[in-house]
Amino acid sequence: MGQMLIFGMGYAASHLARRLEARGWDVSGTTRDGRGGTLAFGDRDAVLAALRPATHILSSVPPSDGRDPVLDHYGDAIALAGATWTGYLSSTGVYGDTGGAWVDETAPIKGRRADRNAADAAWQALRADMCVFRLPGIYGPGRSILDRIGEGRAHRIALPDQVFSRIHIDDIASGVIASFGGPPGVYNLADDEPCPQNRLVEWGCAMLGAPVPPLQALDEAGLSPAARAFYAENRRVANGKAKRLLGWTPRYPSFREGLAACL
Repeated sequence: MGQMLIFGMGYAASHLARRLEARGWDVSGTTRDGRGGTLAFGDRDAVLAALRPATHILSSVPPSDGRDPVLDHYGDAIALAGATWTGYLSSTGVYGDTGGAWVDETAPIKGRRADRNAADAAWQALRADMCVFRLPGIYGPGRSILDRIGEGRAHRIALPDQVFSRIHIDDIASGVIASFGGPPGVYNLADDEPCPQNRLVEWGCAMLGAPVPPLQALDEAGLSPAARAFYAENRRVANGKAKRLLGWTPRYPSFREGLAACL
């Protein structure tokens, strides 16, 4: 079994860690403060000690204040590490708005966040064994539209042509694991069925027996800047490369199967 070092034990990365540990892997990971038995990101000696024996290295840390903190603090050490596989969880936001058109890994990088675009490119260039995973909206148990409906935070926005892709955390983990035996490169991990957010809300309400939120204009919904930014882009994310080269197939090909599992 391998030894994985994960920078950033967030929602998706922690799920991957549990999957690997169930297979007998030795997994260590960083958080800002070293909570829950993790390594404190700023404890350089401890992080470098975990990096030396690692066979696999993954970063799930997004850019902050215009910089990638993992590359800034540990990029040189990662570049020289003896690992046989290195990965980075990026975002399909690097594609920007495509007006609802399909995008694959050959699409130009023109996302609204220059720091995310730069981090994606920098990780690709760091090592020859690098796998960069571009992820759309992530959901799973405890973090799905079902939770937002239950908390009264779901909205239906009057943007009928808006579509989004999604990915269940189980399918992120299986895609990353599949890449251990595949070629390095950039991979979209997304479900098979991009759809409007309103359809997701309506389906979730039917599952829960909850009332459907009223249809609102974007300016009426009182959304946070981050939520408004979600509606500023419109694209369908193609996942064929990961299927062809990694032998990966999403366990939850649409939101219907994924939400049923969450429920």
